[in-house]
Amino acid sequence: MGEERKDIYECVTASIVAELEKGVCPWLKPWNAEHAAGRITRRLRANGIPYRGINVLMLWATATERGYTAPLWLTYKQAQAQELGAQVRKGEKGSLVVYANTITRTEQDEATGEDWEREIPFMKGYTVFNAEQVDGLPAHFYAVQEPALDAATRIARLEIFFAFVGADIREGSNQAFYSMAEDRIQMPPFVAFREPEAYYATLAHELCHWTKHPKRLDRDFGRKRWGDEGYAMEELVAELGAAFVCADLALTPEPREEHAAYIASWLKVLKDDKRAIFAAAVHAQRAADYLTGLQPKEKEDSQQEEEAAALAAAGKKRDAGVGLTCIAISFALGCAPSLARRNDPSTKNAASACGRTPVACSKDGVGYAF
Repeated sequence: MGEERKDIYECVTASIVAELEKGVCPWLKPWNAEHAAGRITRRLRANGIPYRGINVLMLWATATERGYTAPLWLTYKQAQAQELGAQVRKGEKGSLVVYANTITRTEQDEATGEDWEREIPFMKGYTVFNAEQVDGLPAHFYAVQEPALDAATRIARLEIFFAFVGADIREGSNQAFYSMAEDRIQMPPFVAFREPEAYYATLAHELCHWTKHPKRLDRDFGRKRWGDEGYAMEELVAELGAAFVCADLALTPEPREEHAAYIASWLKVLKDDKRAIFAAAVHAQRAADYLTGLQPKEKEDSQQEEEAAALAAAGKKRDAGVGLTCIAISFALGCAPSLARRNDPSTKNAASACGRTPVACSKDGVGYAF
């Protein structure tokens, strides 16, 4: 088992190191691939459940390299199962994914003679095949990802998602960063970005940093100065986490100007510890899950899409003069969406009528409420 773990760690790390040494961030490649069709998502198991963490990165890399557009993956036995009756084509090469868990072993304390339980982590690899490598599957296995939503509806859904996170987001700087001391995110003005998606993708990265606060996920890699290993590890987590969030939100991750400077630090971290990318992927998945967990759970996806479409149809747009405008959305409570500054009495009354505490965003001290 130990030798298998060693091979998996070294194999995955080596492939990522090879891409970084070319100056390429492998977690961004799915969006840059010429073959990409439809929206980029996390890869799916045969039962439709998304893969997580390091498996997402591994399958993204394989799909990009081999030109697969179908999002579904399955094992050889799953393909042959009676309910599918399919067959992997002769000569097809499978792809590695991993399964990690712990086993509990009862041991005896030599000093006291008392039994105690020790959890032992383990990881094993197994092989999966893309649906495009298998003949005889139902038609939905071969379908490419669903078409992207129209721009207005997509932006409305993004507004809903980020509004419910409830972070303190301010605009007016020429840089994007998260301040741990003040527990806030600073963003350049919305109009400074070439397109709305670039703003939201950058915000997704900073929100992944926001999750590290002690009152959230309490993530600390021992950072002491800019560019050290702790700094590089946190940036890697935010990069991967943002890629996971962007895949779930149909966003294209925004390449950052700092990538060239970070690559050398990431290479050092990965070369020094072959388990580092696995740990980073685990923390990144937790960050993405935390942000998703802040979304209302009462509504079904179809209802959320309807409300996003309604918001888009209502023509709610950003005021270019104020940058980030917070949207009044209490869609879990059935209240009509509205845009307004905090000092607008109608907004306060609407929030009170919904029985929802307004969440504040601000720009240079000017508050907005929703």
